[in-house]
Amino acid sequence: MASNTEDNIRFKALVKELSGKRVVVLGHRRPDGDCIGSQVALTRFLVVQGVHAEAFNSDPVPRKLQFLTRETSVFTPDALPKDWDAILCVDCSDVDRLGPDFKDKLTTAFASFDHHVSNTHFAKHNFVRTDAAATAEILADLFFDFGFEMDPVTAQALYVGLVTDTGQFQYGTTTAHVFQLAAKLVELGACPGDASEELYENTSFERMALIQSFLQSLSLEFDGKVCIGTLPQGVFESTQASGEDVEGLVEYTRSLAGVEIGILLEELPNGELKGSLRSKRKEYRVDRLAGIFGGGGHVCASGFRISGVIAEVYPRLIEALRDHLAFVQSTL
Repeated sequence: MASNTEDNIRFKALVKELSGKRVVVLGHRRPDGDCIGSQVALTRFLVVQGVHAEAFNSDPVPRKLQFLTRETSVFTPDALPKDWDAILCVDCSDVDRLGPDFKDKLTTAFASFDHHVSNTHFAKHNFVRTDAAATAEILADLFFDFGFEMDPVTAQALYVGLVTDTGQFQYGTTTAHVFQLAAKLVELGACPGDASEELYENTSFERMALIQSFLQSLSLEFDGKVCIGTLPQGVFESTQASGEDVEGLVEYTRSLAGVEIGILLEELPNGELKGSLRSKRKEYRVDRLAGIFGGGGHVCASGFRISGVIAEVYPRLIEALRDHLAFVQSTL
């Protein structure tokens, strides 16, 4: 479903209000394709409208996404200006997702563009569509209704947002409208071949070593309905991989036959544990499971961060899964 008339009217008023102002465009830490693609696209759109806009992220742009930032940079926190007029957030369900570098500086976000079902509507102006497959879908709809003459770089950024958040157009969130948008973006200069090569045919040897270690950790629970894989402290040193190489690993847990919920548990250097949850069917509502640990996200793709290590959290997760699966089973 495309953006509604009310959203389009609000967006046009927002752009008019931002004209001539200095704007900071923020995305979530550990950025993925939808995050960076949306940051680049929104920044480029605003600049054309006479807004002094720059994009920033708590973490460096992953290597496989750096092709999107050749003409429009996404800066790290150390480059953040001292003064700005407005903060816009993309692909963030709440301020915690921005990371501590920005959360502490953020008083009120002027606008938020997001598609997570757990979005807290933390901004003054919220463009939140949980029916959208990606934040890039929301922005593309708004841009096209605005009458924006999109250039190939912006089209490619939005296309990458669509292709990554739909799992290369394989997830259940992929609609006819998503394909229509993708086709229109290709007509405007987005190149699926270039995107595919950068995203999926550019894997480092170190990431392959990390994948091998992760696959060896997989464990089946609850008669094969749940698969859990782990990345303990030390695995990055032994494989020489980096944090960005974790992107997409959780999909291996969901891909197994019979598995309904796939989980990745990663020990972070700061003493936190990051959980990534995926499900094949929306009935398994992993956003609710993540919510037990203070997280959230999408119905079929969610996550959480808490203090602790795998050995401590794993038993708690098993108990939460037992109750969650029992509830799901009662509703099927």
